Amino acid sequence: MEETRGLARAGSGAALGGSWGAWPSREALTRLGVPRGRIVLDYFMIAGLSVLVLTGCYTSGAFHGWYVPVPPVGFGLCVVAALRYHHTTLDHRVAASLGLLSVIALCGLGAYAAGAPTSATVLWIVVSVMAMERLPLPMGLATVAVLVTGFVEADETGVLGAGITTVAVLLAGYSLRLDAQARGAGFQLLAQERLAREAEAESAALAERARIAREIHDVLAHSLSAQMVHLEVARLQIESGAERAEILKLVTSARAMAREGLAETRHALSALRGDMVPVEDYLRELAREGRAQVDVTGRRRDLPAEASQAVRRVAQEALTNVLKHAPGARTRIRLAYETGQVSLEISDSGPPPTAEDGRDGHGLGSSGSGYGLRGMRERAELLGGSLDAGPEGPGFAVRLRVPA
Repeated sequence: MEETRGLARAGSGAALGGSWGAWPSREALTRLGVPRGRIVLDYFMIAGLSVLVLTGCYTSGAFHGWYVPVPPVGFGLCVVAALRYHHTTLDHRVAASLGLLSVIALCGLGAYAAGAPTSATVLWIVVSVMAMERLPLPMGLATVAVLVTGFVEADETGVLGAGITTVAVLLAGYSLRLDAQARGAGFQLLAQERLAREAEAESAALAERARIAREIHDVLAHSLSAQMVHLEVARLQIESGAERAEILKLVTSARAMAREGLAETRHALSALRGDMVPVEDYLRELAREGRAQVDVTGRRRDLPAEASQAVRRVAQEALTNVLKHAPGARTRIRLAYETGQVSLEISDSGPPPTAEDGRDGHGLGSSGSGYGLRGMRERAELLGGSLDAGPEGPGFAVRLRVPA
């Protein structure tokens, strides 16, 4: 995870500072993702250049007698410098990188001074390509410019040959640089995509936790708080010596609430598992308990879990409030499957004239439930929908719309 974040940060840094004077990205400076065939080819090229350098030293006749061990020792020094150069450029250390290239260039200068111009030219070409490939472009170009004099001196054809060599070096080094940067950019995109997927998974997990928390709160807080109120009243009545019938009535109500809470919990668990009964079947079952009429219109289809739960919760809360504030009222439930959304409307005719419990039109919002009008509206808005509730004639109406 941390490695992925580091790659993404490096990638974004390279993107922000991707001017011609910037270092190649870290991914471009590593051999990450280089095909095995390319690696084998590089090894063959290095081996061929090594043979060319050592052969050029000995065929020139400059190293004989006591000087025979000098070429292998000098070449070994160049190999060590090249290996270290890989690490210093990976860390973007300018002075150390230029110093190691200078060691290889000085070995070439020594070969030229001893009378081995071919070996010197090969070493200087290697230095130039390495500088163009791995250093910031201004430094790479400056390195090649410094070595142009050596190409002119070592090339028997003079300026023309040195010019051809210089152009070839520039093209080869820059081509390798572009290839490495393209490969590095691919790995940066992969790292950023992986980070995006991880962030999306974390966001989905947090959203799911929030959904589960809302379901637990809606079910348990609603039923348990009501039960506690009834049981506390029953306790107080027992302590004050109230009539047995009054106490039994409160206990019976608490028992009914516990049974309803258990049923709601089962429905919520079914929703979380994704094996809920169809919404219209749930509404008809709910309507039988509240003696309501159910109308379903539109082409029936499976709803997303969140939309289905919103419809169920709003219907349950609205019917509960009808029973609480308008007992005996005629209630109608309308569920409509529409294009891109589902709508639910629950309306009642208001309390019958004989009902003793009046209603001021604000009962839904102040019913004292753990869910209430605010909870219904928040649930709808979280899904990108809306909820409207208010008096309608002598009764009350709740209208829910959610995308589905």
